[in-house]
Amino acid sequence: MKLIVYLFSLFSILSYSQKKDCEYFFEEKTDSTAIKVLPEKLVYERVFGNSKDLVQFTLLNNNGVPTIGVQVLQKSSLFIPALCLDSKSKIIFQLENGKIVTLLSTNKEVCSSLGYDEIEKSNIRVLSGYFVFTRNNYDQLKKSPISLMRIQFVGENKDYSLKKEINSEALNTTHYPSTIFMEHLKCIE
Repeated sequence: MKLIVYLFSLFSILSYSQKKDCEYFFEEKTDSTAIKVLPEKLVYERVFGNSKDLVQFTLLNNNGVPTIGVQVLQKSSLFIPALCLDSKSKIIFQLENGKIVTLLSTNKEVCSSLGYDEIEKSNIRVLSGYFVFTRNNYDQLKKSPISLMRIQFVGENKDYSLKKEINSEALNTTHYPSTIFMEHLKCIE
């Protein structure tokens, strides 16, 4: 009897800890809609002098379609050229196990918006877009950390080396980019 109580307690703790891992920014389920959105995760940061480059991901499930929201933020005292995404854009990940995984764009043409920070006298560019997983690459992302990411923008490619851990200077937070999919894809299935 004690063994059964112990196993039941252990199962309850394990199931609670698994749910705790899936913290949602937004979740809604109705008769016609099912949406799960995880909080933004920083996957890349470069701070050099007065320039900052950040890439953030938001994992979401929109009516059964696992999707990734990507936001590229650039800040500099110098002019920042626009970045654009279109239906031909892709995100390509090189995994530590040697596999290559490609995500496909759901964007029509969208370009980064330009703003100005009066206080720091800096230009700011923000680009947001969405990409979807394919069946044959989805499982690979759950098995291996990411070492490199390439975003194919309109007219240019940018490569980003993803670290195991980022202690963000800009956000004062800690993130784990290389294992983002291994840790969080289960939350949007």
